[in-house]
Amino acid sequence: MTKFQHSIILITLFLGGCSYQNELVYDTSDPFENTNRSLFKINENLDKALLEPAADSYDYVTPKPFRKAVNNFFNNAKYPVTITNDLLQGKGGQFIQDTSRFIINSTIGLVGIFDPAAAMGLQFNDEDFGQTLAVWGMPQGPYVMLPFLGPYTFRELIGDAVDGSFSPLLNLDNSTGKITLNLIDQVQKRSSLSALEDELYSSFDPYLFIRDSYFQNRKYKISDGEEKDGLDDDEFIDIEDF
Repeated sequence: MTKFQHSIILITLFLGGCSYQNELVYDTSDPFENTNRSLFKINENLDKALLEPAADSYDYVTPKPFRKAVNNFFNNAKYPVTITNDLLQGKGGQFIQDTSRFIINSTIGLVGIFDPAAAMGLQFNDEDFGQTLAVWGMPQGPYVMLPFLGPYTFRELIGDAVDGSFSPLLNLDNSTGKITLNLIDQVQKRSSLSALEDELYSSFDPYLFIRDSYFQNRKYKISDGEEKDGLDDDEFIDIEDF
């Protein structure tokens, strides 16, 4: 379910002004649309049966400051992936900034529970290997909806697999700790979506809404915010990897 929750998070980037077509139009980047729609429905049902109830319970029993601290911790734990991709994309200045941010939050910020680096002007960046492959010139390939994992393009599927192989959360020696931390991470991500459900499911076609938002989000990230389709910076809320 990991990427399925991510996909719903992505729609927030466009609630402020993204135009949405209320017609079913064939998209050559989505050649497997019929199959993708079936898998989207399966993922949607699984989310409603499992993750949504867990997230609602989590929201009920945990105060907002605690959820913020958990969010900070996971952002920091996964930040070496961003730092590595800074380097692979040739972003020297951002590499130094993000390395400094990681060191500060890992020490002064108590393993990332707090975010003192932001107060110092070192803002959060989000780089992944899918973006790196795009910078290197690899085409995105077809769009696919995977069971349990959700939306990808072929390029982002490769990128996510590479990033996952280096993610500290997925490479813990303690299997119990690994499972526990990743479950908490998924529930934390899903809890952030509760306020967005009405917007998603009141759209003409939730499948198309998520797919189109996914494509536009990837363009936005790959272009470092230059491809905004006419939206202002404050209409893009980058919360893909909470």
